[in-house]
Amino acid sequence: MTDITRLSAADLAAKLASREISSVEATQAHLDRIAAVDGDVHAFLHVSDHALDVAADVDRRRAGGEQLGPVAGVPLAIKDVLVTTDMPSTSGSKILEGYMSPFDATVVARSRAADLVPLGKTNMDEFAMGSSTEHSAYGPTRNPWDLDRIPGGSGGGSAAAVAAFEAPLALGSDTGGSIRQPAHVTGTVGVKPTYGGVSRYGAIALASSLDQVGPVTRTVLDAGLLHDVVAGHDIHDATSIADPWPSFAEAAREGARGDVLKGLKVGVVKELPDSGFQAGVASSFRDALAKLEAQGAEIVEISAPHFEYAVAAYYLILPAEASSNLAKFDSVRFGLRVDVPGGTVEDVMSATRDAGFGPEVKRRIILGTYALSAGYYDAYYGSAQKVRTLIQRDFDQAFASVDVIATPSAPTTAFKIGEKIDDPLSMYLNDLTTIPANLAGVPGISVPSGLAEEDGLPVGIQFLAPAREDARLYRVGAALEALLVDDWGGLLLDRAPALLGGTR
Repeated sequence: MTDITRLSAADLAAKLASREISSVEATQAHLDRIAAVDGDVHAFLHVSDHALDVAADVDRRRAGGEQLGPVAGVPLAIKDVLVTTDMPSTSGSKILEGYMSPFDATVVARSRAADLVPLGKTNMDEFAMGSSTEHSAYGPTRNPWDLDRIPGGSGGGSAAAVAAFEAPLALGSDTGGSIRQPAHVTGTVGVKPTYGGVSRYGAIALASSLDQVGPVTRTVLDAGLLHDVVAGHDIHDATSIADPWPSFAEAAREGARGDVLKGLKVGVVKELPDSGFQAGVASSFRDALAKLEAQGAEIVEISAPHFEYAVAAYYLILPAEASSNLAKFDSVRFGLRVDVPGGTVEDVMSATRDAGFGPEVKRRIILGTYALSAGYYDAYYGSAQKVRTLIQRDFDQAFASVDVIATPSAPTTAFKIGEKIDDPLSMYLNDLTTIPANLAGVPGISVPSGLAEEDGLPVGIQFLAPAREDARLYRVGAALEALLVDDWGGLLLDRAPALLGGTR
């Protein structure tokens, strides 16, 4: 009998459409999987009480002959940064413990309209500040490949849920790599769309000029299917792009079946030498490039001289915007309130923020407030924005000569829980290759490229494309995925340890 939880979202959708499997059966299978393994993984902060009711409604309407969308009835996990009316929305923080939103995030509303079945809310670093999901106020998520290791961050819960077969689809958010880096360390696919391509309305803001919502899945086609659901203009988001988008699922199908690699120019940044990466990560990256080249792609060395300043610029821009965005958690309007007998409003606010925010959030608020303070604004925040412009120009120059840029998705494989928690700089450098895309607003995708020889853990390759050329990433990502699936005899997750049902 088919293990429903092992099906790709595309295959599951086909079986649902043909009524070979009901949405109730699919949803129950994933709820059972969550019950069986999430005590170890801790991917979910909240499991929906309504999932089976939603699934039953989809089945009823399908049986009645209603024409439903391409992913109707497929279960979905939702990062807890996205507000929902029927489940708590905490953003991984004690300051929002138990908070119920009066509205759905736009991407959640669109998911419901497409008849996806919300399974629950996934764990994350508090307010998306972190690269390991160790900064969640509700405890760390663990990597299904090795429960002693991190699943990446800030969206480690979404990536772990997909990798552990607890959900076929998940929504995440990516401010500096929070979709792509977890995909890298869990053997999943993660996409950061073009800035403005997917609505941020209802995504609890970290850094408004950097945040972007996107899909986390097990295949490139599945990512395209979910991206198709959530993409498009939203009048509630002032940064939303009004132009229509092509079908990303169709772009993935073209990549998997067509000769899209022939003549493709793939840029490799000469300022990112192998010496900056774990040996197994660098080796997997070179092997993936060789496969592309064997199919007719041209590997072109490009220069992006300002990429090396991206991390420094990012960690001035992000804390500055975060300190402003998090000012609304003030004990007055909503969320946690710590009363101080006889105290002033300022006393209550201070006590609440001290009790409600974790150490990493406090660190970044302090950094951001300092960077924005009188006498330092131009020297820090203003200078970082100038570096951001130079990075955008690096991308413009590069894309004048190449179709996509390729990098390793992160410098290392998953490190052990606790290994870097007291070393913020080392933690921040996990986003070395992902941050430039957020600073420039261009789209990026991480696709599994193999296992590192040192530790047998997953490695991903990142492709970046010009703004609004997300479909190009799906073609290239799916083309490489098809080559690797042929070599591996299945997805990378098929080679995972026993928790995932693999054979490693």
